[in-house]
Amino acid sequence: MNLFLQIPSLRPGKGVFAMSTYMSNEVWDVVVIGGGLAGLSAAIYLARASRRVLVVHSGHSMAVWEPDVQNYLGFPNGISGADLLARGREQAMHYGATLIVDEVRSLKGHADDFAMDGLRGSYRGRRVLLATGLTHLPPDIPGVRECLGRSLFFCKDCDAYRMQHKRIAIIGWNREAAEYALAMLAFTPTVCVTTHGREPAWPDAQGRWLAEYGVPVHRERIISVDHADGCLHGVTLEGATRLDLDAMFTVRGDLYHTQLAHDIGATCDEVGQLVIDHDLQTNVRGVYAAGCVTPANCQMIIAAGQGAAAAQAINRDLFCESLERHALPRARAPQEVG
Repeated sequence: MNLFLQIPSLRPGKGVFAMSTYMSNEVWDVVVIGGGLAGLSAAIYLARASRRVLVVHSGHSMAVWEPDVQNYLGFPNGISGADLLARGREQAMHYGATLIVDEVRSLKGHADDFAMDGLRGSYRGRRVLLATGLTHLPPDIPGVRECLGRSLFFCKDCDAYRMQHKRIAIIGWNREAAEYALAMLAFTPTVCVTTHGREPAWPDAQGRWLAEYGVPVHRERIISVDHADGCLHGVTLEGATRLDLDAMFTVRGDLYHTQLAHDIGATCDEVGQLVIDHDLQTNVRGVYAAGCVTPANCQMIIAAGQGAAAAQAINRDLFCESLERHALPRARAPQEVG
């Protein structure tokens, strides 16, 4: 019996949510879980390889936190993360990928027969690509969330360039915080570190370098953030010390979305990222991973590249399986004329 569910999808060419009909017993060649840059890039490659591909995504890609992406190839004037995602969705659907909005809560099965249950439906696929990404953890300080993407940043590789001659604070207490502060000196001399009440845990060498280059370290907690519409003006520390600032970077940490991987038995490293081989396959046959949920440097363009690489590996895997099963379409001789 065919079961039909009404679940949100994306209307081709519009980039907005709409209702569509989905047949829940359909078996897809590939189910991509996650609709960020990695998942969408994979969907484009798989759809163009004539694979029946379903992208199930929650709409919560970290890319939407970035209002002005300045280092994605082909956009010299920048592009918002939301627009980049909308273009990717439109492109994937243009080539025949199906995109639906749901949150997958469980993954089980094995290669050629994976089953997924979401909040709105159930899905089946021969292969699975986990492009579930991560969430950067903003500091637990009132007012900082309004600054996300405007004057509070996570990635120096993405955003240090725009910090030239600005007043910068790095929030953190580990090696990464110290190295972020030292790296920022290439863009501005006005840099400090605030540990937000924590004792510094960086190695002695980093501490000596901070002292050598005159980078102030403030150990008091940040008690308030002064901003206008997300544009930072400064912070106040315990003891009423005020730091006049234009921007902050935080290195509190990341939350990797790997629960589905745990469900199926995929291995994570000590940081929490999924372990993958050179084909971006996990230790579970038929389950692949791409993007920020893996040890790759979490950059949008790298995530997109990984998605493409994973798609190519999956496509070849399915092709080789078809050869072994004698299941490729049969050739037909060209029609002779005259």
